[in-house]
Amino acid sequence: MTKYQIIDATDRTAWDKFVTAHPEANFLQSWDFYEFHKSRGLEIVRRIIVETLPKSSRKRPQIFAAYAGVVEHAKRGRHLAIAGGPILDWSDKKLVNMIFEDMRTQGEKNNCVFVRVRPQLELSDKSLKLFKNHGFKKAPMYLSVEFAGVLDLSKNEDEILVGMRQRLRRALRKAAKNDIVVETSTDPKDIHTFYEIQLQTARRHDFVSFSEDFLTKQFAAFAPNGEAVLYTAKYQGEILAQNFMIFYGNEASYHYGVSSELGTKLSGAPLLHMQAMRDARERGIKRYNFWGIVDEDDVKHRFYGVSQFKRGFGVTELKYLPAHDLILNPFAYQKTKFIETARRKLRHV
Repeated sequence: MTKYQIIDATDRTAWDKFVTAHPEANFLQSWDFYEFHKSRGLEIVRRIIVETLPKSSRKRPQIFAAYAGVVEHAKRGRHLAIAGGPILDWSDKKLVNMIFEDMRTQGEKNNCVFVRVRPQLELSDKSLKLFKNHGFKKAPMYLSVEFAGVLDLSKNEDEILVGMRQRLRRALRKAAKNDIVVETSTDPKDIHTFYEIQLQTARRHDFVSFSEDFLTKQFAAFAPNGEAVLYTAKYQGEILAQNFMIFYGNEASYHYGVSSELGTKLSGAPLLHMQAMRDARERGIKRYNFWGIVDEDDVKHRFYGVSQFKRGFGVTELKYLPAHDLILNPFAYQKTKFIETARRKLRHV
């Protein structure tokens, strides 16, 4: 029987090799995502379960499970946030027990009120029961996207076009007639323009924009390894739309997107997605994740229109197990619950 130990991860290559070997994983558990968090001055946790080897062994220990998290210094409660993880064989009870016990230990070590986890598990009675049996409670606030639109890139472009809604196919034909060009960049300096257009988009759609520093540091963490690409649609030199894409493992992720008012009229955004899908296939990537969508009958939601745009590509709707909390300080957690419940109602999310 294999003996395990859990240790800090220090080998980037071994980490990414293990994570990307799991088809459900994406950039949320990539090495570079936590380099980004470190660049923001935050403490991070990277832990792996490996086989225990004799001290005399020259063999590199095999990784059997992994998770990464960031310690968030939030007013609502200091906590360890683990998005998109852990990565492991969920049928192995020993590994699951070790991972959950270590999450508690790391949370306590970092003086956290709670540990918040949103794993790459689909929502089901089985996944809900698993977390409940390990002492987790459904979180009052989300951690990363819980309801996503995903497209299978094993389909060729013609098949994808056939699966699209007619309105979107018309938009693509319109964009082609307008001679819209698509450019790409991996230079973090180009995020400045993205940020400026995001401010316009935020005003039109009533959401809080990210800071330029936040976006630039995130792009800079992924770009050197070819994992982040900024796609830009232009008409006669004027920017219509931009997509911040992340390519990691088995997934191409539509991370952020912005558009100008002219871009909405001339349908620049669909062209960006089609080009990103082509590039993803060239990388051997099998899944295109449009990320957040809302229920189709939730017509009053502020992201309903964006969700309908994403559905237009013929996506498969995927619901992840929602964020769950392992409560470490019950008294302090009451403040967290009160603040986050109020915030969620205020933001209509």
